Amino acid sequence: MELQVVEQVAVLGEWIAEGGVVVLSGAGLSTDSGIPDYRGPSGSARRSTPMTYQTFTRDPIARRRYWARSHLGWRTIGEAHPNDGHRAVAALQQQGVVGGIVTQNVDGLHQAAGARDVVELHGNLTRIACLACGELTSRVALSDRLDAANPAFAGVAIEFNADGDAELADDHLDGFTTVDCRSCGGMLKPDVVYFGETVPPERVARSFELVENARTLLVLGSSLTVMSGRRFVLRAAKLGIRVAIVNRGVTRGEPYAGLFIDAPLGIVLPHLVALPAA
Repeated sequence: MELQVVEQVAVLGEWIAEGGVVVLSGAGLSTDSGIPDYRGPSGSARRSTPMTYQTFTRDPIARRRYWARSHLGWRTIGEAHPNDGHRAVAALQQQGVVGGIVTQNVDGLHQAAGARDVVELHGNLTRIACLACGELTSRVALSDRLDAANPAFAGVAIEFNADGDAELADDHLDGFTTVDCRSCGGMLKPDVVYFGETVPPERVARSFELVENARTLLVLGSSLTVMSGRRFVLRAAKLGIRVAIVNRGVTRGEPYAGLFIDAPLGIVLPHLVALPAA
């Protein structure tokens, strides 16, 4: 690490050693696990257009194409493993210095690394919800059903997206067969919050509660471009709670941060675990 980054990490280590840290994580934490982020270091949005709730529920053709892309994308998300950053966050929680974790990610890798009581703002791709009866089932089971319904599906991904979607050539999308809820025949949807959909208020309330009782809000791998995550930084700043950000590239939270480290999370976070306690 560069000397400036080493010095910044040392300061962050002192903050963390005091305890009372709440982590807010974004897509940048999972890039080392092979899951792309939304914007990259430049802060510019990547090419893909996320599915909206309105389009998913109202347009059967768009929904069928979404499931074809998502079915292929799941092979990447479902096989992803926690990286050093996820394991470091879990270790800091086990050490008692991290008191809460709020994530914007939908990959479940915090929990796979051993973290507990994670607030998943935007849900989790490993679960499937029926929009009619509310039943939750596993994504693995749905994947098996889609394989059985589409034995000839041979789509090849052009590009993978952070939300578990994949870009496919149009000729690989047509003819894909979707499946419905086994219990009631209702429409199935990943248990995640789409654009145009509201984050469940209880998750937002719990996240604000964690932030408001924190000594330090530690933002990991988020550009904070959308208000879904930035609102917690704004609340922390308003209350005089320290904000530290570790992210590759630009972030809209920098004006509110007492410490901003532009460096790889997979290097910074394990180093923090290794620092001696105060």
